[in-house]
Amino acid sequence: MEDEVPPQQRAVKTRKDLLLAAAEVFCEKGYEAASTVEIFKRAGVTKGALYFHFKSKSDLALGVLAEAVTTEGVAPQLFKLQEWIDTAMALAYRLPQEPVLRAALLLQLDPQFRTMFGTQPWQDWMDLTTRFLEEAKAAGELLAHVDPQRAARVLVSAWAGLQAVIEGVPSDRGLEGEVGYMLDMILPSIAVPAILRELHTRPGRGASVFGESGVTRTLKHSPGVREVGTREGAGEA
Repeated sequence: MEDEVPPQQRAVKTRKDLLLAAAEVFCEKGYEAASTVEIFKRAGVTKGALYFHFKSKSDLALGVLAEAVTTEGVAPQLFKLQEWIDTAMALAYRLPQEPVLRAALLLQLDPQFRTMFGTQPWQDWMDLTTRFLEEAKAAGELLAHVDPQRAARVLVSAWAGLQAVIEGVPSDRGLEGEVGYMLDMILPSIAVPAILRELHTRPGRGASVFGESGVTRTLKHSPGVREVGTREGAGEA
């Protein structure tokens, strides 16, 4: 007789299933039109199970947002600037495939949702990026004039703006390709030349970084960039 799944493990799985189902419904219908009934039915759980983990639809939405501020799969690098690049490109690779990440961005772009819940996730991303850039500047990777906090705001805004545009005007290069191209244009204005030559935004960087991490994600419900540098091996994960 097979051992039963431990209650704690089963609870973790139920919570993940609910977040995934909520994300899919938010992507398809928006926050306002999404219903908790559709969410718990899509997750394959009971109404009681939903309310055990999440008190309301807004609680579900906040759970989705919390999942999106992540550096999952990004390994430490020789240069902190490369580490942030890898975070940005891995997220760009993952977002089209993972409803939770895509829903988090769409929720933040929804004016009605922002009115209700504020802009904390944007601030979380800017804070995370600021920390990367502060460490990069302390290590001598950034030009002297660069203000890490202001640069973080620009980088996060540019990344999110690309995704917002792609939602309406698809790109044959995909989000990862567009993010890499954006970085090719921005990095020369913030990175010292010696470091710039070592940084990589090549096609497939995000997929490579995330794939090499050994992280695998299963989606149960869901039916060309240049290199900045010249040395091919530098900065590899």
